[in-house]
Amino acid sequence: MKSSLRKFVLTIHITTSVGWLGAVVGFLILVIAALSSQGDQTVRAAWISMELIGWFAIVPFAVVSLLTGLAMSLGTSWGLFRHYWVIFKLLLTLIATVVLLLNMQTVGHLAGVAETGSTDLGYGLWGEVIHAGGGMVVLLLAIILSVYKPRGLTRYGLRKQYQQRNIV
Repeated sequence: MKSSLRKFVLTIHITTSVGWLGAVVGFLILVIAALSSQGDQTVRAAWISMELIGWFAIVPFAVVSLLTGLAMSLGTSWGLFRHYWVIFKLLLTLIATVVLLLNMQTVGHLAGVAETGSTDLGYGLWGEVIHAGGGMVVLLLAIILSVYKPRGLTRYGLRKQYQQRNIV
């Protein structure tokens, strides 16, 4: 990958990854506001807002972050299967994205119920605390892996490294 393209993709990757984390924080704030509220209108508004943030911020950021991460790993010397931290970060991102998409079905359903004026919507909020809190932990772990890049080459990575040293 050319240097200018690599920097462009990296910029998109960092921006969407940080945006994903920020959107999850906003989602969690809505959940906490709904949990601490005594008003049915606040709880209904929170569910509707959580659906909007989920579909129009969190999901797009997650998908773009996943795709640009794949592009970065395939287009740079880090490789997709050369380093354990890259594989682990990919798995974390994949799992987080799948869990997010599955959870958005529940959020969408409860937001639809909220739009009908139902007043019994507090039962799903603790699950959202767990989802958003767990998502934050996973995203922070991915950030830590990106910054520290722990040592450890896979067998494939070791073989590629050996081949490159013998070619030069």
